[in-house]
Amino acid sequence: MKQVELILRLVGMIVLAAVGWGVGDYIATRSGAMDALTMPYLRPALAMAIAGAGLGLLVTPWVFIRPAVWTRKRIKQIPARHLFMGTIGLAAGLLISVPLALTVSFLPSPLGTVLPLLCSIMFGGLGMAVMIMRAEDLRALWGASLVKTSTPQADEHGLLLDTSVIIDGRIADISQTGFIEGTLLVPRFILEELQYIADSSDALRRKRGRRGLDILSRLQQDSLVPIRVTDMDVEDVREADGKLVQLAKNLNCPIVTNDYNLNRVAQLQGVRVLNVNELANAVKTAVLHGETLKVRIIQEGTEPNQGVGYLDDGTMVVVEDGRKDINHSLDVTVTKVLQTAQGRMIFAQPHNRHPRR
Repeated sequence: MKQVELILRLVGMIVLAAVGWGVGDYIATRSGAMDALTMPYLRPALAMAIAGAGLGLLVTPWVFIRPAVWTRKRIKQIPARHLFMGTIGLAAGLLISVPLALTVSFLPSPLGTVLPLLCSIMFGGLGMAVMIMRAEDLRALWGASLVKTSTPQADEHGLLLDTSVIIDGRIADISQTGFIEGTLLVPRFILEELQYIADSSDALRRKRGRRGLDILSRLQQDSLVPIRVTDMDVEDVREADGKLVQLAKNLNCPIVTNDYNLNRVAQLQGVRVLNVNELANAVKTAVLHGETLKVRIIQEGTEPNQGVGYLDDGTMVVVEDGRKDINHSLDVTVTKVLQTAQGRMIFAQPHNRHPRR
């Protein structure tokens, strides 16, 4: 990019220096200095050429590079389907404007010159607006008309993946069940965050980051739904979670996550969230009050004499009077089940023991 900017600066310097020399030549000619070798001729020509060269070095990036970078950023934020539909609408609008523009071109000047251009701009802009605003309806109509003659295609709607849900790994198993429709989208800034975590000096963070990269590789190889990395970004937001929420609003698509805080923030901003923890809780086998379970106590609880174990699906079981049974398996009776967005927690007591009063 810097090399391109340097080349454009040099080109701008040469072009504006030539323009400055021409202006200086015009000034010298008007002043009566006709001889090109005389000082009255060289002074204005050289002065204007030097001024033009300096101006070219300064303003060329602002005239060419800055607008190009700004346009590139805005185009990256526009969904691909809107670009496609907008292009079709522009072409259709210009095509429709041709007969009218041809008709009004026979009017007397300046109407015959201005009105054809205005007609093209008006119909082109109108075609783009209509196609973008009605893109979903038109796509549905096209899909309905082709349903009998073509193979059904996957839903073009995307599902944005959060860093936490990639590291968690369960999305890879879910993607193979056929319950997910659409394209799994991994924004470039989420991939960069995973790479940053994988390069961390902390061993635990490094392990989590590498697990996330391995899950993405598994998704690309085994997922039944397409997955792709997108370069769409939100330039005005710095944090990854904020970028993800704003991008979901721009694309009008849900976020797949198991981050409780991101879940709440996204819902407050009207963004749909698919929480993997909520899905896991919904499909877990119900545990009823009084049911007997077998669990291995592996650590102490937060309260005195409590022991903590886990079921095969990762559900925490807090066992009253279970501290003395650490590193042992025992039968427990369920006394209470708590269901939250973060997960499920079961309270129990050893089987055939009465609860403390």
